[in-house]
Amino acid sequence: MSWTIEAICGIIAMMDEKALTKIEIRGRVSVISFTAASIGGIDDIEQISGEVRGYVEDNQPGKVIVDFDGVRFFSSQMLGLLVDIWRRLREYDGQVFISGINPQLGRVFKITNLDRIFKFYPDIESAVAAAEAK
Repeated sequence: MSWTIEAICGIIAMMDEKALTKIEIRGRVSVISFTAASIGGIDDIEQISGEVRGYVEDNQPGKVIVDFDGVRFFSSQMLGLLVDIWRRLREYDGQVFISGINPQLGRVFKITNLDRIFKFYPDIESAVAAAEAK
């Protein structure tokens, strides 16, 4: 029996019900999404940081989409994590795309000028299409 990365990731996600992130592969793009609508507690951020940084270090994905569909709130530490991921991927010409962000959270990116380093898309599908085209 042969296993695909998608099948393995799906199995891992089902096994780890406490995971705050879901990571799936779509073509040549890694999609990171969140299982919580509010990401604000120190413990949540530390867990998400560990999951995401571990994935990036172990896999060195060339293109990462961080999908915020369904996320209504995140703390400023999430911005720090996104910048860290962006810096790590830049070391090997990788790219980070943001999808599904609501208008309130979008304003946070504008206020902090982070809208200048990230590309934003309304949904995962348009972000994947843009990432695949680059």
